[in-house]
Amino acid sequence: MLRRPSKSATALDLTKQQLAQTEAELRAQKEKLEQLIADAPRVAEEEARRNREDLRRLAGAERTRLDVSLAVEDKRYHDYRGSDRPVGALRKQRREGQIIFLVLVIALAIAMTWLLTHLQIF
Repeated sequence: MLRRPSKSATALDLTKQQLAQTEAELRAQKEKLEQLIADAPRVAEEEARRNREDLRRLAGAERTRLDVSLAVEDKRYHDYRGSDRPVGALRKQRREGQIIFLVLVIALAIAMTWLLTHLQIF
């Protein structure tokens, strides 16, 4: 008897092919991850070695005058000895600061008043 030629791929055949392809991809991904896990201790050791070398290099570097902090020194915390401490100078600076603050508050009040009258916000 004559056999009929086989039909084109059926849904079952397509599903089998997709599952085989997915399985192959998952196997490749699994091998890649296993290799990554196997290499992890070596990579961590190299990173630690690199960090140690960087710390040694920085610790052994010659310091220059440019390495100092550029922070402004606070005049209130200088090391004054006994009665040499200029109490009046600190009072004068505090008084000047209070006057400047008062002038700025008045200027702010004037600016707010002018804005409220000319812009008519409220």
